[in-house]
Amino acid sequence: MARATDSPRWPFGMCREVAAEYVGFSAGHFDKMVAAGRMPKPRREGSRLVWLQDELQAALRALPREEEDDRANEWDDAA
Repeated sequence: MARATDSPRWPFGMCREVAAEYVGFSAGHFDKMVAAGRMPKPRREGSRLVWLQDELQAALRALPREEEDDRANEWDDAA
């Protein structure tokens, strides 16, 4: 059975608008996430910028889960 991500709708290399839609954010919010390093920077071919599907997936998986506090540090309670 084919996965939804294997659909031709989601090419391996995506322009900004498609990449933002793929990860489920508006283009403006996606730009902020790229600038903050939470989404990958694009690759360049001439004047075109492309985001790779597997890099977007990895970035999504690296985002903290709701119950995880990314500000918490296990070393805060040490010592």
